[in-house]
Amino acid sequence: MNFHDMKCDIPELKGDNYKLWKERILLHLGWMDIDYAIRKDEPPPITENSQPNDVELYETWERSNRLRVMFIKTNISTGIRGFVDQYNNVQELLKAINEQFESSDKALASTLIMKFSTLKLTSIKGVREHHMRDIAAQLKNLEVTMSDSFLVHYILNSLPQ
Repeated sequence: MNFHDMKCDIPELKGDNYKLWKERILLHLGWMDIDYAIRKDEPPPITENSQPNDVELYETWERSNRLRVMFIKTNISTGIRGFVDQYNNVQELLKAINEQFESSDKALASTLIMKFSTLKLTSIKGVREHHMRDIAAQLKNLEVTMSDSFLVHYILNSLPQ
């Protein structure tokens, strides 16, 4: 299978699509076999005493790292790219992006849980029921699971008396 035949569109990272963005970036880099600097730590810098295979190893890592950093940065929205401009090591760059969006996901999950817990069903079903389902779906995407039995009990307890 040719890489170009594969459907692997990489969305621009905007903040609300981190999980999909990361999955597609890593798939893309792995598929193209240019993820060496992600899989391997930086080798020692080249010195006068470096062996030819050590020089080749470092050059392979350095090229992979440089290209990955450029590739990743070009797939980040300019509005949020500023916080990653300082990184020139692909492993550190991915770690910083991960930390940024993990904390954002936790804050969003907390907000959604609070919003969900304040909703009450009324005799007018449509809108509130839709909001509850929407919030539950968003929480599921953030890997915050609420069992079906919890949702049933919660909804039953939120019905007007």
